[in-house]
Amino acid sequence: MKFSFKLLLWTMIVMALGFGFSGFYFVNYVFQRSMDREVSQALDESSILSFAFETAALNVPAKYDVLQDTTIGQIALNLESGGRNAGRMLRLSDEDKQTLYISNGFLGDNGILAQTDPAARTYRIVNQRGRYYIQTGSTVNALDRLLYLETMKDVSEIFKDRDMGFSVYRRVTVVMLLCGTLVMHLISSLLTRPIRLLTRATKRMAAGDYHYRARKVSNDELGQLTIDFNQMANALEDNIDMLEEEIQNREDFVAAFAHELKTPLTSIIGYADMLRSHKLDEEKRFVSANYIYTEGKRLEAMSFRLLDIIVTRRGEVSFQKVSAESLFLYLYDMYVINKTMKFYFNYDDGVVWAEANLIKSVLINLLDNACKASESEGLIEVYGHQLERGYRFEVKDHGMGIPKEEQHKITQAFYMVDKSRSRSRNGAGLGLALCAEILFLHGSRLEIKSQPGKGTCMSFVLSKPEKEVEV
Repeated sequence: MKFSFKLLLWTMIVMALGFGFSGFYFVNYVFQRSMDREVSQALDESSILSFAFETAALNVPAKYDVLQDTTIGQIALNLESGGRNAGRMLRLSDEDKQTLYISNGFLGDNGILAQTDPAARTYRIVNQRGRYYIQTGSTVNALDRLLYLETMKDVSEIFKDRDMGFSVYRRVTVVMLLCGTLVMHLISSLLTRPIRLLTRATKRMAAGDYHYRARKVSNDELGQLTIDFNQMANALEDNIDMLEEEIQNREDFVAAFAHELKTPLTSIIGYADMLRSHKLDEEKRFVSANYIYTEGKRLEAMSFRLLDIIVTRRGEVSFQKVSAESLFLYLYDMYVINKTMKFYFNYDDGVVWAEANLIKSVLINLLDNACKASESEGLIEVYGHQLERGYRFEVKDHGMGIPKEEQHKITQAFYMVDKSRSRSRNGAGLGLALCAEILFLHGSRLEIKSQPGKGTCMSFVLSKPEKEVEV
């Protein structure tokens, strides 16, 4: 059952109960007020008749010591036919509650006489032949006789008015419920419209349309729910895009890895087969063995780099305070023997919070890339600057540079700007990917500034220890 139909149904039930109880209470309240007024008038009329009877009895000629039954009947007849209410009905009974006079049409039984005494007036509502009457009972003292006077007043019109009130109220209730149903149907449709839009959005997203968003049509809690849903959808779409990108990167990684394996393995297998199946002179044998050795070393370097990336992603490292000078001295000792390139070192004293061996690996990879990008006897500059927020390392070359559109790709595994040049120098496109992983582990990132034909400057910043000490 739809929520809008539930809302409509329960509203109609509540309205029906409300109209029913209120109508019943209102009609009965009016009826009771009318009945109270008629009962009061009937009792007052009974008192007036009792007083009139006693007055008439006192005016009877004193022929007898006791009021005669015939005289009582005559007085009762005069009281019935006299006055404004000529249609009143009376019944007079003697001390033994035997009827002395009764009007035509008086149908009341003797039940009220058992409750009538000189100290109180009594009444009751009786239903005779489909008509309703107020029957009253009182006592009359006339010439030492105790008589019982009963009256009956027709109040059938009041009951008819009550029945008509219930009938009219039922018709009004039906009309109001029909109008209320129409109005509440429109209201429930408007109130549940945001829910319908959210339902449509969830179905579209479940079908794969992650760009679809629910339209906000209100400023209440449902409107806020729509905003929250769209924010959730944005986060979900971002996560899905990230997953798809990660899957694509993995596929690209596998494809690039297979390609990088294929090239050296083809050379190794080809030259090994040549050595096995042909008799070669010394020079050709040396060339073949050199190709096999060179490609084997490249495979070895690639496997070590992959292993370093995997270990780095696991984050199984311990940080400590490291002197920046010790890192630069290590690089100087490694590259000073390189006679084909020129190196310039300039650094400030400082202490960083890092894993020394991993940072050495980053700097070595940056220097290797600078050497590969530079011509023979090119200048490689290495700088270290003390900053307020940390320590900046820079490696700058004056080689071929990197196009701007490719700068964001160079940290991807197996990506190489100049593939032929990199492979000729045993490059596999894993060095900068390893650097990016190591720096991410240190809370840093690789910053690249490069212009084609003018060179490249790669730098990163490491944070300082919380309390610097001498190392």
